[in-house]
Amino acid sequence: MLTYAKLKHDRRKFLALTGLTPKEFELLLPAFDRAYMRCFPATRTMAGTLRQRKRGGGRKTSLNSPEQKLLFVLVYLKTYPLQALLGEVFDLSQSRANRWIHQLLPVLQRALTDAGVRPVRDPCQFARHERRTGEPLDLIIDGTDRRQRPKNPEKQTLHYSGRKKTHSDKNVVIANQKTRRIGYLSQTYVGKTQDKKVVDQERIAYPRGARLHQDTAFQGYAPRGCEIYQPKKNRVKVN
Repeated sequence: MLTYAKLKHDRRKFLALTGLTPKEFELLLPAFDRAYMRCFPATRTMAGTLRQRKRGGGRKTSLNSPEQKLLFVLVYLKTYPLQALLGEVFDLSQSRANRWIHQLLPVLQRALTDAGVRPVRDPCQFARHERRTGEPLDLIIDGTDRRQRPKNPEKQTLHYSGRKKTHSDKNVVIANQKTRRIGYLSQTYVGKTQDKKVVDQERIAYPRGARLHQDTAFQGYAPRGCEIYQPKKNRVKVN
């Protein structure tokens, strides 16, 4: 069984399975534990009814600590395995793995919000959110693709990215160059949508004085109040 106690000593494997380093995991853990206690108080059952006996009685679970619960949901999000496989890894049945996924995902979202590291999804709120952080306004914008191959032939055509014969979904993210915090996550678009077209549709509001680093996929994108840094294309000389 995969446990936090064993995994935390292997930094490379920990990062590969969760997307976080052990230190980042430990920083997130207190917020996750508090969010879990708010969602599922000790005086109530998972269904929300008053407990007839103290917590800990009855059937035992392998996710018996905040560390195991957080590890479980992060492994699910990072690797996205079949629920049957996830259950085998954490010594759970497929049905119980499914229930834990649905219980812990909202808890993780609340914990990320409380910790101030959940990306903004509303483009109108991005400028206000960045000013609140107090971090240097040194930003990087880029497009990301996630593999997505629908079974429906019509949806396959829609999601075909045109690159490397892959079907994908696309998001544009904005990160802080100094802290590496993801500050903004766009809505999801089909993979063939160009990065420049995505940001034109999003109409993101930037804080004044921000320095925005972007690649040539955003050629011509110059939001008001930002100082743009973009590499120039090399011109190939033909003899």
